[in-house]
Amino acid sequence: MPAMRKPPKSSSSPIPSLSEEDSRLFRASVGPVDPVICDRIPPQRMPPQFHLRRRHHEMDWPDTMPVEIPLLNTGDIMSFLAPGLQKRVLRQLRAGGFDREAELDLHGLTADEAKRRLGSFLQTCLAEGCRCAHLIHGKGYRSEGDYPILKNRINLWLRQHPEVLAFCSARPMDGGTGAVYVLLRDGRKSRNVLPD
Repeated sequence: MPAMRKPPKSSSSPIPSLSEEDSRLFRASVGPVDPVICDRIPPQRMPPQFHLRRRHHEMDWPDTMPVEIPLLNTGDIMSFLAPGLQKRVLRQLRAGGFDREAELDLHGLTADEAKRRLGSFLQTCLAEGCRCAHLIHGKGYRSEGDYPILKNRINLWLRQHPEVLAFCSARPMDGGTGAVYVLLRDGRKSRNVLPD
């Protein structure tokens, strides 16, 4: 146990004692007091809290489109650039300037199946250091309603993923408006790639 050191003596003048009248006034102001027997407060033990960790590819991806993101038609071009990135990154991605290191074909799947596969695929890409991926979602000709379901969900899900830097519709030779190029962060630099 380390030896306790005494505080250095102050060079200032000692504290003057109170007069009898000041002491009486102080006691009247404070009122009756109880002597302190122990000045330590025992810490309260908090019950342990248990949180179930989701698997990495299980994200909280809502299936409704925010008002500010318009619904896309079959031939509409998708485009997204994370805040803080220069527009030239998106131009380079659109021109096919990044090597596509992975590909995932989602067209024909239900939205739930596509969400699971996309989450798992992105997790694998990030773990292996893949920077650019090619996603084929289809144009949605067989979708019920006026808008392609999977294309609009992909547009939303990719915007919500914290490791997606940019994405855009592919060139015609790679699927056009039925596919996207996705630019990811280097997953090897950030180990906690998905939120808990």
